[in-house]
Amino acid sequence: MQIFIEREPSTIKKMEIVERKGIGHPDSVIDGICEEASREISKFYIKEKGFILHHNLDKGLIVGGVAQPVFGGGKIIQPPEIIIAGTASIIKNIDDIRKILYDTATEYLFKNIKNTPKLSPEIKIKIHPGSLDLVALYQSFNKSQTPLANDTSFGVGFYPLTKLENFVLEVENFLNNKKTKSTYNFLGEDIKVMGTRYEDEISMTIAAAFVSEFIESYEDYYEKKIKIKEKLEKEFDQIKFSINTADKDENIYMTVSGVSWENGDDGQVGRGNRCNGLITPFRFTSLEAVCGKNPVSHVGKIYNLMATELSKKIYDEFKIPNETIMLSKIGKPIDEPLVGVRCFDKNAKEEKIKKFILENMNKENFYELTEKIIRGEIKTF
Repeated sequence: MQIFIEREPSTIKKMEIVERKGIGHPDSVIDGICEEASREISKFYIKEKGFILHHNLDKGLIVGGVAQPVFGGGKIIQPPEIIIAGTASIIKNIDDIRKILYDTATEYLFKNIKNTPKLSPEIKIKIHPGSLDLVALYQSFNKSQTPLANDTSFGVGFYPLTKLENFVLEVENFLNNKKTKSTYNFLGEDIKVMGTRYEDEISMTIAAAFVSEFIESYEDYYEKKIKIKEKLEKEFDQIKFSINTADKDENIYMTVSGVSWENGDDGQVGRGNRCNGLITPFRFTSLEAVCGKNPVSHVGKIYNLMATELSKKIYDEFKIPNETIMLSKIGKPIDEPLVGVRCFDKNAKEEKIKKFILENMNKENFYELTEKIIRGEIKTF
């Protein structure tokens, strides 16, 4: 394993931009569905075969529908479509696999999108067995062997989060938590938060889908928008908020179901949040889609999650803010990556950090990570 350490003076920049696409945003919804599908099919393989078979379900898509919101109600004219596509090893019958994925998508929607019955999306499963070379590579190991990387790719992580990064997470979580929804029932789940910081001044622009059933008029809509703004400013008094800035007169962000994909907004796996729940253009960033990839040997998933965990461990051990990158070679053991760490402390002890990384990058750590993923104990979007 190659390990490189470099030192930088500080993480602090004059300007910073951070984004989060909330749980109901179409990119987040399809991320969530495909990740849940991978977990459930992994459990199925373990039950039937004793180990996880080759699969990658990371080509999911939401195709927006057509809706007609009106004050006090509205209707879905053409339901949106949800497509789960990718590769999956077939055992027994392909229909068994399709049913698992269909049921998983349905359950995920009902759990996370309140107005799923109104949406009534059409769910399509498009899977095939996968290329023979990658299947053979995937199945060339067992519990006594180390998984082999199925791609030459990299993953990244960083820790700790900045003040702005934490605020963006907190604001979206606040707007989408059950307590807020019970008080402001007109708020849908499709919420996007864009935060900016220039020196010490923080501002946020929020796009929040309102549910037409609970809006009586244009005046009522604008009054409710003011209430949300006032509530946010009370909860987060350090931040300036703008909400639904495209609103003008009768042009407002009102939906039947509380999600934009009821009416033309599409979604795709990998276009949303990175595995720490944020989009951070001022940080190390990987463009790999994490959700839906197999949790055993797909480094596009494993290395992003492992780099994020490793970065936190380094901070917890040495109290050094850092950014971490891991690079694989296809066909090589996944516990032998190139590791680079950018430490934001000029006094960082390179040899101690290298030793710590070696202690935390063995085969058992990767098995443990896989098990966490399957149990749903680790964030992927």
